[in-house]
Amino acid sequence: MNTIKLAALALIAAGVLALAYGSFTYTKETHDVKLGPVQLSVKEKETVNVPVWAGVGAIVVGAALLVMGTKKG
Repeated sequence: MNTIKLAALALIAAGVLALAYGSFTYTKETHDVKLGPVQLSVKEKETVNVPVWAGVGAIVVGAALLVMGTKKG
């Protein structure tokens, strides 16, 4: 499988996941304090919303790459 087909499949999968979930959440540590043997840290949850147009666009671009990749090879 060549790299164009692999990239096309990855874009299609990412687009489908974007449409299915709509957003994703990750946790990041923002503050870290060490006072002797005591250590304090603050973790914040961040949510990123993925627009519908981005998911659809990824699917369309992935499909176009897949079709063009099969025509050349």
